[in-house]
Amino acid sequence: MSDNKKLSLTTRIVIGMVAGIVLGMALRYFAGDSAWVDSYLTNGLFNVIGQIFITSLKMLVVPLVLVSLVVGTCSLSDPSKLGRLGGKAVGMYLITTAIAISIAIFSAILIQPGSGVERASDATFEPSEAPSLSQVIIDLFPDNPITAMAEGNMLQIIVFALLLGIAMALVGKPGERIKGLFEDFNEVIMKLVVILMSIAPYGVFALMAKLFTETGLGMISSLAKYFFLVLIVLLIHGFIIHPFLLGVLARVKPGIFIRKMRDAQLFGFSTASSNATMPITLETVTKRLGVSNSVGSFTVPLGATINMDGTAIMQGVATVFIAQVYGLDLSVADYLMVILTATLASVGTAGVPGVGLIMLAMVLQQVGLPVEGIGLIIGVDRLLDMTRTAVNVTGDAMVSCVVAKSEGDFDEEVFYDKEAGKKLEEL
Repeated sequence: MSDNKKLSLTTRIVIGMVAGIVLGMALRYFAGDSAWVDSYLTNGLFNVIGQIFITSLKMLVVPLVLVSLVVGTCSLSDPSKLGRLGGKAVGMYLITTAIAISIAIFSAILIQPGSGVERASDATFEPSEAPSLSQVIIDLFPDNPITAMAEGNMLQIIVFALLLGIAMALVGKPGERIKGLFEDFNEVIMKLVVILMSIAPYGVFALMAKLFTETGLGMISSLAKYFFLVLIVLLIHGFIIHPFLLGVLARVKPGIFIRKMRDAQLFGFSTASSNATMPITLETVTKRLGVSNSVGSFTVPLGATINMDGTAIMQGVATVFIAQVYGLDLSVADYLMVILTATLASVGTAGVPGVGLIMLAMVLQQVGLPVEGIGLIIGVDRLLDMTRTAVNVTGDAMVSCVVAKSEGDFDEEVFYDKEAGKKLEEL
């Protein structure tokens, strides 16, 4: 096939995704009880290919965050700029999270997804304990940065990279020599990102095939109102609220932003992991959207860690849903408490495994709702988690653009250039 007729990466990913869903559904409904399908396909071939794909992306996260953030930080002419960047980024992430959960609660009160749903007697959920805010602050600082990198503790890696970058900027010529090494390393890693994108359609195909072979659509029918309400609110937030905020605050055309975000959104959807999608998000933000590396290398890893817009939407709808299922009324003060708790918890529970359900457990306990009600929604949460991740990734990029524009580190020529960053599309 000639180069001008070669399918774009986005098109190939979509084809892989659709093919995987179709094959998964076919296997589930025509060979669902087959031990051979389960052993050799679902937990065999599909699982191996899918996990290799996700693992190969996660492999890049720690070196990418460390190197790009060090390069970006030591390039800052004014170290005090980091304080402004951090304040603006965290503030924007908290504001969008508050907006997300407010819309979710309002929609759930209006639609009432829990009305007519019978409470399952065996619905159970045991939440993990979330750390206190003071412990989260203490844990920001690594006692051993090598251990932090080995464990993938993103907040500690961010803090170490910032401190190392500042020290390199202040030390003079030795810092300049090390900076050159990090810049070369950064170029190599970004090239590796591009290389790994070539296996993306196959990885997405395998992930979708495995998921739909195991899950199917039967579970959705019993929770259809809840499922589709969360899905619709997620789409509204990702494709209307985020672009609107970008247009108002950064004064650029939202349509171009959405078009250039397609690859990152598809990766977020298929992997259901903001961290695994981070290399693609950072590549998109810096190469396609015009955000400088000094800003993007800070806001994207931070967003992947604390930005919980999609999770907040699930929590808002789920809280109202569980209250309605159990026949419990929440006051206006309770709803305000839900908004406040979920917004602050998005930072306090950052990096904790199962963060979405832990945050939901905290919210339910805060307003006196039964935590075991989470067991009602776990069955469909995996499918919704994929869409939540795509929304979170979109939010990471939107905030990066807004912060970069406010700091004068946003290249509008790159943003409006349709060919910018096209090497991802031409793989």
